[in-house]
Amino acid sequence: MDLTAAYGFRMDWLVSFVAVAHHGGFSAAAKAVFRGQSRISEHVADLEKTLGVQLFDRTAHPARLTPEGRALLPQAEEILHRLSTLASAGGEVRFGAYPSAAAWLFPQVVRRLPANITLHLVEGPSIDLESALVRGDIDLAVRPVHPLVADESLDHEVLWREPLVAVFSESHQLAQAESVTLEQLAGLPLISIGESSGPRQFESHLAFAKAGLNPESAFRTNQPQTLLSLVRHGLGVGVTNELAVTTANLTGVRLVPITDADVERQVALFRRRDHRSPALIQVVDAIRTITG
Repeated sequence: MDLTAAYGFRMDWLVSFVAVAHHGGFSAAAKAVFRGQSRISEHVADLEKTLGVQLFDRTAHPARLTPEGRALLPQAEEILHRLSTLASAGGEVRFGAYPSAAAWLFPQVVRRLPANITLHLVEGPSIDLESALVRGDIDLAVRPVHPLVADESLDHEVLWREPLVAVFSESHQLAQAESVTLEQLAGLPLISIGESSGPRQFESHLAFAKAGLNPESAFRTNQPQTLLSLVRHGLGVGVTNELAVTTANLTGVRLVPITDADVERQVALFRRRDHRSPALIQVVDAIRTITG
């Protein structure tokens, strides 16, 4: 039995399809499953495109199932029923994330899971999370797309995007500026996110390189609180992603937008292709609900 075709389908497509069929329309389905109507429409359209058939007659109000949709409905219901039965067994999931993503996302995921699923938090730098996922020490990793992942055994999907910001001490002359440029920052002692040694593949480094600038970092750290403390003590100006610092203590510092940082942080969910446990599926669904 060839199962490779199943990798082209996403479970939330089936959830959205069944919800529209059961609740009599896209708007009602969106309310029933707590998703935006546009997301429900995208899921059904993606499912139709993958199957090569039209599942709903959208000229009718509310939308009606086509013959192909009526044929698919009981099969989709059976798939979701079987998954629900499997998921009732619960399980443990080891949730890897870098610190600021863990601070913002992990508590929300825990609150959305049933009591029979135990979530273990493993925090670490992005590069370490990749290695841990490949070794099987964690079941998923929420980390930036950069530095790029080289291992072909991992799949990923982008969860959100966020801009880079400059971080100034309150006493700095640019702390009250509405915005700053990369050229202005390049002439200042910089504190950036990244390893103290190794490849400079983090978004702040890429932003400067894309602008033709090559400033040296006075300090590099993977901990947002450390970056903020260094800035607070007047040891430099921070350049980092917005979430990293907005989840930390901002006393004594100011965040200023960077107008020409033509690079943004993309944060993705990484998983091993060979690992799809029922408990992991529920955790992934919870993450998508929060970030979607």
